[in-house]
Formats: sequence, structure tokens, C-alpha cells
Amino acid sequence: MEFLTVGLPEDILKEEYSDNFGRALVLIEKKLKYELPELLQLRLLYEKERINRLLIDYPYTMKEAVEIAKDKIAGFTDIEFEKLFYEGMLDYIYINGEYHFESRFVENLGFSYKHYKDRIVQEDSVKKSKKLLDERLTALINGDMPKTYKVHARITLYPDYSKILGETIKVWLPVPKKEFQIKNVKIIDVSHENFVLSPKEIFQNTIYFEDDVANKNDFYVEFEYEVCEWVNRVELDEVEEYFPKKLKQYTLEKPPHILFTPYLKSLAYQIVGKESNPYLKAKLIYDWITTHVSYSYVKPYGTYETIPQFVATNLKGDCGFQALLFITMCRIVGIPTRWQSGWYINKYFASPHDWALFYVQPYGWLPADLSFGGARREEDKKREFYFGNLDGFRMVANTEFMEQFYPNKNFWRSDPYDNQVGEVETEIENVYYDKFKYSIEVLNFVEVE
Repeated sequence: MEFLTVGLPEDILKEEYSDNFGRALVLIEKKLKYELPELLQLRLLYEKERINRLLIDYPYTMKEAVEIAKDKIAGFTDIEFEKLFYEGMLDYIYINGEYHFESRFVENLGFSYKHYKDRIVQEDSVKKSKKLLDERLTALINGDMPKTYKVHARITLYPDYSKILGETIKVWLPVPKKEFQIKNVKIIDVSHENFVLSPKEIFQNTIYFEDDVANKNDFYVEFEYEVCEWVNRVELDEVEEYFPKKLKQYTLEKPPHILFTPYLKSLAYQIVGKESNPYLKAKLIYDWITTHVSYSYVKPYGTYETIPQFVATNLKGDCGFQALLFITMCRIVGIPTRWQSGWYINKYFASPHDWALFYVQPYGWLPADLSFGGARREEDKKREFYFGNLDGFRMVANTEFMEQFYPNKNFWRSDPYDNQVGEVETEIENVYYDKFKYSIEVLNFVEVE
């Protein structure tokens, strides 16, 4: 997606800055009628897609947003909403003369303000999951031996066939990738007898299905795998500045997001200063991100032009945004760094999650979970644990950012960069997130003896 590095014409930008998205779409259509440089044409075509995705991500009118806030926040009032709105604390855009609010604006209030976090209703499964992780982190920090877990899980995708055009539906679901901390992967059950599994050289691991739209079937895969807690003891005097030549690719730019912009270069070198030890350079970058960047849900990744620049400028972002900033700044200072993602999963709870890996000789690849570290900035030992170590509550499906599926998709993906909940298309269009739902079920989660 190199075309995302191409700037938009100023008349289109002017309309977008004013939230006049309908007018912006009209201008795009006019420009596409002329012969344009290939990259600019692709950029404008994608901008149509990006605007439509943006509109989908802001579904709530002001009246609907007030009711949602009242439902999710204990004791919430109309006056509170008005105050938050006029103080600029709610994420909204202006569409056709009406305010529309982002789909997870309530959750973002909880991330930004403790007094709202304490009032947002949490499910028991989430509370139990947090308690389990906290107890396990405490045990590992106090020297407990790393454990291995056997996990039996299932992801199901439910298409909304009333909104889907075409005759053939194609579905890619994430499955565990046998690499790093993941082993003994087995497919237990599937929704369709015929399927295609990604070959091992593919970085984003999937199971692929096809079906007739007329059948109106759901899609699922049930699998089992083992995951090890990843705990390392690094001796600083053993760390070498050398890394194998084959890892050179993990020190390079990868447009449109892993870009060495002047600001990011300046910031990275400012953070590491004169430090030459690769492990300590990565640690300085980790420390800066986990103490300066706040967690926040974001709009769909495909609506952003350069994610790390956004994070470093706005000092907020979700797990993947923070991981991308870490990856980019580490690469700027010469440290091989890569992506890892899938789910955070234990016996109570499962949800999509992203983090990073960095390479230090002679220890090899080490994990860094920026958002889990940053969430524990008030408990420094737990914050530091997530630099070089990782809990075992993970399902890893992806070991690189912005890679192709197998078989490849014909249309733009709903998430062009990662895959945690599945992708769908027909022979005539991509099927975006508003046209399907998914569920992740934890069927069994036990320690391996």
C-alpha cells in the first residue's frame, strides 16, 4: 500500500477537515475521470474506501450516544454528556448536519479518566481474567518457573447475508501459527469439509473456506495448541551489537506505516542518546512509550495514513498502534523488530491483541508488549516484565505486519495489515465488519503437566 504515502489534493483535504465527507467523495469522483499518475489514482480510489469505512465507524447519533453512555456508565446523566461534549472529550464527526459518535467512545472515556473507568460496568469474565493475570505476573516476577498451557478454542464468523452481494462467499479465519512460543497445533473441527490452511512460510496464518451465499451458513474453526510463558534473563555484558544479515529486513522501512519520518528519527535518537547496547536502546524506547503513551481504542487501521507518527504526535493508541511505534523507532536506531499478534486468551476471556518482538544477539527474538506494560505504569515491576517477557495467555496467528493471505484476497481487506477476527469477501466485493459478527470461545485452558 505504498500509495498511502501520496498526499491528497488540498481541495479534498479541505472538505475532510470540515467533515464534509459527501463533498469530498464528489471531488474524488471528478478527479478519477482524468488521466492521473498511477499512485495518485490508487490513493484516490482508496480514499473513497477510507471515507466509507470512517462513516461506518461513527454509527451513533447524539441521542443514541447518550443512551449508550447511560447503559454502560453507572449513574451517567444528560448533563454529564453535554459537559464532555463541549469540553472536547468525546470522539465524533459531523455527517450531513448531524453529530455522529465513534463506536467505542464510552470505553475510551474509561481509558482516559479513572473516575469513568471505575463506573463502567465490567463483566465477571473480565474481572476474573484480570485477577488471574495479576496473580500470574506476581508469581513470575517472584521467580516462579514458566508454565506451558494447552488451549482448546473456537472462532465462529456469522455473516449478515441480508447485506451481502454476490454468489460465492469466501472466508479467512485466524489459526495458531507454530512458531516461537506456540507448538503442537491441531485442527479439531471445522464448519466446512473443504478448506485450505496456510503453508508454514506465510506470516499471517489462516484457514480458508468457500460457500454459496444462498446456503447462508456460518463459518468456524476449532483448534488446539500449546503456548509457553516466555521469560528471559538477559545479561547486559553478553549482549552484542551484531545481528545476522538475514534479519536486515527487520531494520528497514515498510510503507505506509513503518516510515522513518524526520520527527520519529529525532524522537528515537533523543530517547536512546549515546547508548550503544541494543538491549538498552530498545529498553529506553519501551520505557518512553509505556510512560508517555496512553491506551485508547482507535478507528479502523485502514483509515490512518502513518500510524506511528499519529501515536508519537497524539500520545495515544491501542495495542497495535503502540507496537508499531516501538517497531519503527527500534528500526530507526538499528534494532531488528517485528510484529506478533492474535489473541489475549485465558480460561475466562479472549480478545484480539497485538505486541512486538525485538532481536538481541545472542538471545534471539524477545517479546515486548507495549500496551500491557503501559497499563501497569503505576506498578513498575509489572511494567518492566513486559519488556523481554510475555505471559502465556496468548494465541499467535500473525508474525509479521502487512502481509498477504493464502490464498490471497482479491479486494481490499477490512484490516489491510493484520488479522485477528477474520476476513470476508464475495466475487464482487469485500465484506466489511459491519456485515458480519464473530465470537471467540475458550473451550478448555489447562496447564500442561
